[in-house]
Amino acid sequence: MELTFLGTTSTTGNCPNLYLTDRGTYVVQGTRVVDPDALRVLRERGLPINEGAVEIPTELLGFASKEVPCTVS
Repeated sequence: MELTFLGTTSTTGNCPNLYLTDRGTYVVQGTRVVDPDALRVLRERGLPINEGAVEIPTELLGFASKEVPCTVS
């Protein structure tokens, strides 16, 4: 998978970050959700045990295009 950096709201450039993949999807780097209550709700809504969730500021989504170019054939 190839990643193209789209932007960050970090002043140090570490995290959170938003990337576009060559698959026409996004990868988000953010703070891992570890709050037990939040994880319980996510699991109840179907989050598998092998997946996780990250928290990002809404401003990070400003780097996302409304139309993601799909490169999958």
